[in-house]
Amino acid sequence: MKNSTIAIATVTGILTVGIGYMFYFDYKRRNDPQFRKQLKRERKQAAKAAKEAENESKESKLKLFERVIVESARESYPTTPEAKEKYFMEQVTVGETLCGQGPTYYDEAVLPFYKALKVYPAPGELLTIYQKTIPEPVFQTITTILAIEQKAMSSQHTETPEEAAASATGVDVE
Repeated sequence: MKNSTIAIATVTGILTVGIGYMFYFDYKRRNDPQFRKQLKRERKQAAKAAKEAENESKESKLKLFERVIVESARESYPTTPEAKEKYFMEQVTVGETLCGQGPTYYDEAVLPFYKALKVYPAPGELLTIYQKTIPEPVFQTITTILAIEQKAMSSQHTETPEEAAASATGVDVE
C-alpha cells in the first residue's frame, strides 16, 4: 500500500467516527431527558463559573487601582530636577524589567511606571511614549488609574488622596 492510500484511509476512518459521534450525540440530546438535564446543568455551571471569574477579575483590578493610587499618594517624590531624573530612570527601569518578565508581572509593573509619570515634567508627552513602548494592558491600566485619580481629586478636594482613591474605586482603605 502506498502512503497516500494509508493516509486517505486514516482520514476517512477518523471522519466516519466523528460523524458517527455527532449523530449519536444528537440522538441522545433529542431523546434522553437525563442527558438534556445534564447538558443544561453543565451550561449553567459554565455560565456561573464565567461570571465568578469576571467578578474576581473586576475585583482584582479595583484592588490594583486602589493600591497604585494609595501607594503613589503616600510616596514622597524628589524635588530637585537631578533627583527627579534619577528617580524617574529608576522607576522606568524597574517597570521595564517587570514587563520583560511576562504578562504575569504586568500588574506589578504598573506602579513603577505610574510613579515615573508622577515626577515627569510633561506627563502627556510621557503617556504618548508609554503608549508606544509598554504593553497595552499596562498602558490601559495606567490611563484608567490616571482618570480615576483625576476624577477623585476634582470631585472631592476635602479628602486625603487615599480616601479619594477609595471612594472613586469603591474599595475601603484600611
